[in-house]
Amino acid sequence: MTRPVTVLGFDFGMSRIGIAVGQSITNTASPLTIVTARDGIPNWDDIDGFITSWQPSYLVVGDPINMDGSDSEMAGLARKFARRIEARWKIPSQMVDERLSSSEAHALSTATHIDDVAAVLITETWLAIHAARAEKD
Repeated sequence: MTRPVTVLGFDFGMSRIGIAVGQSITNTASPLTIVTARDGIPNWDDIDGFITSWQPSYLVVGDPINMDGSDSEMAGLARKFARRIEARWKIPSQMVDERLSSSEAHALSTATHIDDVAAVLITETWLAIHAARAEKD
């Protein structure tokens, strides 16, 4: 039996980054917050607090690829963000296809900014993939 896993998920954006926390016991996630960013760079102290509090095993970042599977303009920036958070905290980061997460987040939320809801969907997608892999092993 595999041990429970805690994951922090990020919906990267140039001005806002949604953050969610998920766990593998129920394969669900909850929104934590939306942090502001300047040209894609957050106040790292804000993110430090969440990582210290939740002690995640993985950091998951939405990969904003186009519907046809090609890279979007934001994909390179999101991947750079993932590399930065992995290097900063020495916690593995993984990219998750986030196609349709924003439109689904809009459908699930009445809030103006849905970045944290999108982070929930990204995190739950990773958890579902992780659970499927664990079942095969």
